[in-house]
Amino acid sequence: MTTRPSGSAKRCRCDCQAPSATSRRSTRSSDGCRSSPAICLCPSRNPWPEELPAAGIRGRGLCTDGLAALRRAFRRSLYRIDPAGGPPAGQDNFYRGAPLATYDAETRNAIDVLGRHIDADAATDLWEASLAATWNGPAVWVHGDVSAENLLVEQGQLSAVIDFGCAAVGDPACDTTIAWTFFSGEGREALRANLPVDEATWVRGRGWALWKALINLIKDLRTNPQRAATCRRIIDDVIAERLAGI
Repeated sequence: MTTRPSGSAKRCRCDCQAPSATSRRSTRSSDGCRSSPAICLCPSRNPWPEELPAAGIRGRGLCTDGLAALRRAFRRSLYRIDPAGGPPAGQDNFYRGAPLATYDAETRNAIDVLGRHIDADAATDLWEASLAATWNGPAVWVHGDVSAENLLVEQGQLSAVIDFGCAAVGDPACDTTIAWTFFSGEGREALRANLPVDEATWVRGRGWALWKALINLIKDLRTNPQRAATCRRIIDDVIAERLAGI
């Protein structure tokens, strides 16, 4: 069950001076971590989704400084670690960091299966554009599961990135997927401005988001309307960006 913030009288510490709230109760993630994160409610700095993920540490409330910390976490830490001898992306980490083409057949099949439920032509066009944006850089360490549940946030600041169970050496595009699965609007733009990735990596990341939303939509159409709606929103967002040339 989603934890909603209670009405606290505390002030936000992100320098915006807006009222803040803390979780009504602490939460426990799948790996046993506990947290009661403070959530910045400043509307100018908090263009994040209203609904929080059901499990784990909430990533909502990241201020601009928090996004900068996310950038530093990858540029100064993860992406600068010597990848020599690191495990290559593969079956053991669900192919996070592997070439996007790994999911080509599955993605095309999902588009066919969903048929009238999505804009199949636009989805195919986006997918093919993502495949064409090949990774030509050196392999780097990738986290493999950068999601809201794995970002520890305190007073609007990113305090840690957790759960490296999918880490491997490969293409960092998979680490950008959170831009569409969690962020939107100004939040997504701010994340893009802060992540140390090039245009082609962003395009491939959009392909990762499309693949994930497609396969989840197939599962959720009949069983979970709320999650299905989220998948549709992600698919619509990535297609809209593609059509707008963003």
